[in-house]
Amino acid sequence: MTSSIHRCRMLGCASKFFTYETTKSVVVKSWTLGIINRTVQLLIIVYFVGWVFLHEKAYQLQDTAIESSVTTKVKGGGIYDDKVMDITDLMSPPEGTSVFCITTRLITTKRQFRGSCPYTKYSCNKTEDCMKYMSRSDNGIITGRCVECNSSSLCCEVRGWCPTEVSATDTRPIMEVENFTIFIKNSIRFPTFDFSKGNFLTNITEKYIQKCNFDMQDNIYCPIFKVRDVLHYANQNFSAIAQEGGVIGIKIGWLCDLDWSEEHCNPTYTFNRLDALSQRNNVSKGYNFRYAKYYTNENGTEYRSLFKVYAIRFDVLVHGQAGKFNLIPAIINFVAAFTSVGLGTVLCDIILLHFLKGSDQYKAKKFEQVTAITNTSCISKTNDGYQGSCQLLSVKQKKQEIH
Repeated sequence: MTSSIHRCRMLGCASKFFTYETTKSVVVKSWTLGIINRTVQLLIIVYFVGWVFLHEKAYQLQDTAIESSVTTKVKGGGIYDDKVMDITDLMSPPEGTSVFCITTRLITTKRQFRGSCPYTKYSCNKTEDCMKYMSRSDNGIITGRCVECNSSSLCCEVRGWCPTEVSATDTRPIMEVENFTIFIKNSIRFPTFDFSKGNFLTNITEKYIQKCNFDMQDNIYCPIFKVRDVLHYANQNFSAIAQEGGVIGIKIGWLCDLDWSEEHCNPTYTFNRLDALSQRNNVSKGYNFRYAKYYTNENGTEYRSLFKVYAIRFDVLVHGQAGKFNLIPAIINFVAAFTSVGLGTVLCDIILLHFLKGSDQYKAKKFEQVTAITNTSCISKTNDGYQGSCQLLSVKQKKQEIH
């Protein structure tokens, strides 16, 4: 008996699992549902046509793995401390990479020798006061001694390069940097389509380079940029950024539709300040770094000149994307568009089944259960004179007859 009940339960579960649902068309004459249905369908069509196909070009195969090469060269000269300085003195690094710095202001500490000397930043009254600075080593190693700074004050002693770094901030910026020119040569390639181009056209002449200056509208293929123009495009004032330094981004974008000719694939430039947050802080504003030049006396003693450099750092950033028609993404997105149009029907069914009056009547019309037919014998009377009768035996009826 138990096994029979268990077998019946298994058959019941199997019958529920192995069922098939087919659509049944029910025409509902309702202005409200009709308007909702057509509006949703129209919005879906507009979205796919306007955004997916026209704007996003979903029918194309996309390549975002852009390969890029950037070389730079800076020209100009300025005056610092009554000395003429050329680009070799004012640019770092000299290799012409995509990231480079142009010096705008210098603080020089001349003739530093190795030894021990007072450090004015750490004042003291007795030797014990210097013990709290022992873990710091920004200008050498603290010896722990409190020594005389001048005739009126005491400070801690350090061992390192003496005298310690000059902290003056009233040095004049090198104003000539504003007229420096930057040569940027950029070559790109989209490997998926084996397409290459650059901002330096093959038919460009030396005469053109000597006279041209980059312009956002008329001269996008001129590779010569004035520092003044770059700062103007980035909404920066040269006098302000030259005092404390800063980081400027030069972004070159390549958005290419390769369904058109090569002439339609052109670079776009954007300029902005990358360290904008540092302008809001009073500590560590702008951009600066240090370097030293080393010398040797006749007696073999080594000494150096230390330079604290405030500079404008330029970062040349390249990004891009190319697309070309491809049958596979086109088919996928067309199918998705046609399938999505049916969402209007789903929404209207939800409204009609759950929110409108008479939903029970609609459910009765829309959903109908039919038991599987296992035996059919028909004798019917037709217009041709044939006699017949039809007997439909379901699985359940057949079992009843057997029992």
